[in-house]
Amino acid sequence: MAEGEGERTKKRVMVAIDESECSHHALEWTLANLRDSLSSPLLIYTVQPLQNVSFLAAASYGSPPPELIRSVQEYQQKVSLALLEKAKEICSERGVVAETITEMGDPKEAICQAVEKFDVSLLILGNHGKGALQSLFLAQRQIDQDFLTSGQGLLF
Repeated sequence: MAEGEGERTKKRVMVAIDESECSHHALEWTLANLRDSLSSPLLIYTVQPLQNVSFLAAASYGSPPPELIRSVQEYQQKVSLALLEKAKEICSERGVVAETITEMGDPKEAICQAVEKFDVSLLILGNHGKGALQSLFLAQRQIDQDFLTSGQGLLF
């Protein structure tokens, strides 16, 4: 085998998910179509968006107490962890080994950074109802990689 050939065949695949039906479909599509070709654990990635706490200030007649902000953040973290556990359970039911990753930040930026950080070869995400051309245009501006669309999912 030529040097580097083994590296080339070990492609990292990442599915970025949130609570939407589109991202559930993207995960299902990945498991149905790529399960047999996965050579490393499937990365399941979710981003906890930074919370806009301005509504808390209005609800508390001033600046929100730190306990309230912490409570909102803890709830968001519980939702993200439950989402990842459910996705990991779906993968294990289909015999796919998965790693889960959660980060905080702007989803668009965090996903792009994760692609580079984890050396992802193929990124799969739902398109949230955007048309294929709109999704392609938005994706091309964010990630410098080849990509294609498939049904309700967007593939890079």
